[in-house]
Amino acid sequence: MTRYRNLALFLVLAAVWGSAFMAIKAGLDAGFPPVLFAAVRYEIAGVLMLGYAWWALDDPLPRGRTQWAEVAVGAVLMIAAYHAFLFVGEADDAVTSASASVLVSLSPILTTGFARVFVPQERLEPIGLAGLFLGLVGAVVIANPDPANLLAGGMGAKLLIVAAATAFALGSVLTRWIDSDLSIEGMEAWSMLLGGLLMHVVSLGLGEALGAVAWNVTIVASLGYLSILASALGFLIYFDLLDRLGAIEINLVSYVAPVFAALSGWLVLGELVTVETVAGFLLILVGFSLLKRREIAHELDRTGVLG
Repeated sequence: MTRYRNLALFLVLAAVWGSAFMAIKAGLDAGFPPVLFAAVRYEIAGVLMLGYAWWALDDPLPRGRTQWAEVAVGAVLMIAAYHAFLFVGEADDAVTSASASVLVSLSPILTTGFARVFVPQERLEPIGLAGLFLGLVGAVVIANPDPANLLAGGMGAKLLIVAAATAFALGSVLTRWIDSDLSIEGMEAWSMLLGGLLMHVVSLGLGEALGAVAWNVTIVASLGYLSILASALGFLIYFDLLDRLGAIEINLVSYVAPVFAALSGWLVLGELVTVETVAGFLLILVGFSLLKRREIAHELDRTGVLG
């Protein structure tokens, strides 16, 4: 029964996080300025998560420089930089929900690469290097650059989304490297709130103004979906599955989410999935499998899939 529950929650999380790319695209197409959109999303989500953390934990307030350093890394890299780059990238008409989600799925591969930098004794073997290379090739295939004009066809916007995945990967490694004893819930809540405020400052610097937003049903629905379902509820499910499944299996959400991103983008926005997006997704998936081959084999053996 527990296995079915975990599978159901896993699929719900993949569906919510995958369709979030469609919700971002819908809100941007409706006229919400990108960085401001990301900022308001996480200001709302941060308040909700902080309320949950205060209810679930005895003391969710960070203490000391180490815990605040972890929050700062999460706020700057995993929330502000990741979402500012992602939202600006998705604002380009050439970027679909599916292509954005597949490019973001580079994050687990990049995380492995950054981990080798901060834990130098763990060197990548040749097959691991091949996996890292395949993942990067997958990103290039999706970007589909025009040699005559490298910024054509949304190339610049897709590079911003790769930058978003890079920021998230680096942030996830640095938070583990800092290794404070701050709870995951507390760290996420404060990172969301402070990251949202930081993006709001950047948004003001870019001249984006909340008063200039032409509020409509699409914007309100997109903002509500992203703040409440994709962020607050999504991370609660993530925390639960992280405890039950471990980091390796939960990483696989990144490779199921693009299916829901493509489906929701097609159903709601009429987006078509390109051959480049599918090919890039397969290359990134193979790259991840090569990098994590031992961990995946261990999990399959532990769960009895290999007999």
